Amino acid sequence: MQTNTDERVIKHGYKIHRQLFRLVEQEILPGLDIDAAAFWQSFSDILSDFIPENRQLLEKRASLQQQIDGWHRNNPDFDAGAYRAFLTDIGYIVPQGEDFSITTANVDAEVATIAGPQLVVPLMNARYALNAANARWGSLYDALYGTDVIDESDGAERSGGYNARRGEKVIAFAREFLDKTLPLVSGSHKETQSYYIENQRLVAVLANGEHTHLADENRFVGYKGELAKPASVLCQNHGLHIELQFDDQHVIGKTDNAGIKDIILESALSTIQDCEDSIAAVDGEDKTAVYRNWLGLMRGNLSETLEKNGRKLTRTLNADRHYLDARGNELVLPGRSLQFIRNVGHLMTTDAILTADDREVPEGLVDAMITSLISLHDLKGNSAYKNSRHGSIYIVKPKMHGPEEVAFTCRLFSRVEQALGLEENTIKVGIMDEERRTSVNLKECIRAAKHRVAFINTGFLDRTGDEIHTSMLAGPMVRKELMKDEKWISAYEGRNVRIGLAAGLKGKAQIGKGMWAVPDQMADMLKSKIGHPLSGANCAWVPSPAAATLHVMHYHQVNVAGVQEQLLQEKATDDLPDLLTLPLLANPESLTAAEIQAELDNNVQGLLGYVVRWVDQGIGCSKVPDIDDVGRMEDRATLRISSQHICNWLEHNILDEAQVMASLKRMAKVVDEQNAGDAAYTNMAPDFDSSIAFQAACDLIFKGKEQPSGYTEPLLHQSRQAVKAAT
Repeated sequence: MQTNTDERVIKHGYKIHRQLFRLVEQEILPGLDIDAAAFWQSFSDILSDFIPENRQLLEKRASLQQQIDGWHRNNPDFDAGAYRAFLTDIGYIVPQGEDFSITTANVDAEVATIAGPQLVVPLMNARYALNAANARWGSLYDALYGTDVIDESDGAERSGGYNARRGEKVIAFAREFLDKTLPLVSGSHKETQSYYIENQRLVAVLANGEHTHLADENRFVGYKGELAKPASVLCQNHGLHIELQFDDQHVIGKTDNAGIKDIILESALSTIQDCEDSIAAVDGEDKTAVYRNWLGLMRGNLSETLEKNGRKLTRTLNADRHYLDARGNELVLPGRSLQFIRNVGHLMTTDAILTADDREVPEGLVDAMITSLISLHDLKGNSAYKNSRHGSIYIVKPKMHGPEEVAFTCRLFSRVEQALGLEENTIKVGIMDEERRTSVNLKECIRAAKHRVAFINTGFLDRTGDEIHTSMLAGPMVRKELMKDEKWISAYEGRNVRIGLAAGLKGKAQIGKGMWAVPDQMADMLKSKIGHPLSGANCAWVPSPAAATLHVMHYHQVNVAGVQEQLLQEKATDDLPDLLTLPLLANPESLTAAEIQAELDNNVQGLLGYVVRWVDQGIGCSKVPDIDDVGRMEDRATLRISSQHICNWLEHNILDEAQVMASLKRMAKVVDEQNAGDAAYTNMAPDFDSSIAFQAACDLIFKGKEQPSGYTEPLLHQSRQAVKAAT
């Protein structure tokens, strides 16, 4: 690639994008007591030492895939036993060692001991990043009033100004929650007329004049205001806080028998600020913007000004929350969620730094060094706020294939720690169990990071995308909507929790579950997402702060620590055969033409709806309307499964190229219509040849089989760079 040396600063043979260089020298390093020359020397040493091994790991991925493709060509009649033996022979499945327990230390309670929701947000968007960081506390009344959890029957519509009838339903729902979570010795929270504090316990006065108290007095932990008439009372259940706020002059409080104006729930305990799938950072300029937002979070000075209802608002990080405990001593609780940062994986490269011969360096190496450097501001107390109270840095590392790649990441983090003067294992690693080679070797992946692992999780979309790509030549896959009914999925979800618990993650690390992708369907989320804490997972992803406030009610219902303890008592079984059961169509010929077309159109519409925003506008995550106009939170993981599914059906002649192209052009018009209200949107139809976004979507399908592991990033980055160059 061509580079203008005026836009680069050369350090030890590496050509650094000038914006990134200035960010490091002028904004990041000041206040860290790190010599700039020493920093660039150690950074260049890390790049030189790790770039060759990074390349070798990617070559091994490609080699294993070639061998698997060859096996399927030579074994059209699938034999599960022979397949497992083959995967073991080629080193895809590695030998499993003795049982062990992780030794991760200095882990914050939000990760280790308290179960609750987790947000994942695009770090490139400062407003979203702030909203997520501030989602540690959320109004239950607002979350209920503004979503479909409260139905709109009997005059309880959401439209217009405040609807008192809807408010009544909200209050009734919230009181039911209090009765289940903070039961009284007698009576109900529905009957309370007032609350006061006496002899270090919370007393409720019922409508009949009876004075009662909490069945478990230890659940009352603090208050604000006066003992006889508190402004708020703070309770706790399963480690999660609930605050009842009182104000009999408030529009809500004056209509409430007990004067309660709101119920505030501790909601998003942690947030993953994302540098990966939910953003579109394709060059040094973009990467600098992403790093600057992380710096603002770690320095505590990130702000964003926006206009709402004709008024300008400036958002900043929330302060900590101050109370008096039951004895009258000061009690301070975090005002913000604990921040993780998700780096990119091993595959992608970035022009933020070029080698002497103008080759892009692996983006994950740059992320590891720069995001850890920025995190030093938190560890050194350079912010008015504290992120990790235990002095740790939390980096989620996605898309690692097997224990060899996990070990590589751990060695990289060790070198970064040495370069920055940090103690070994200060940087904690989150292992995303989203690639098939990691799933089959999960125990050994955790072993490779046993001194620093703080997070594992499952992710249906990426994991399914890799499942399809890995077994592309085995046969046609089941329809996408039926994939969750397949044997491998249940084995994958269950074994992730069981292996994590057996490796000692209980009380030391998070075991996470995936995203609820439909932000407008919160009633359905409340019905189904309780399955995540019931599975033994102590965190799960939600799409918004309001969703976090609603989902946290599940963690009040379920004692996750108790579920985990029960799972630890169960006898281990060999579920690897189930995990290796391929999700193949039993009778491809039974598919009707209408079913095939519906599956194709659904995949194509979702793919186009996401790609056009990513490529044309640089939006990596947004609520994209599906083929039925239902808004879904989409990121690259959705794109991976859709493109690979179409590739698979093309490969096995369920579809042909002409049929796919016809669907692409027809669905492009649908997507154009769905975005008609967006002034920044550029139509794909009818001039398809000139639409870079449309051509990118075509490439993702027709070139998808050749993409490494079926990843969408290389083609997306290429197309986004073309749009930026053209504009």
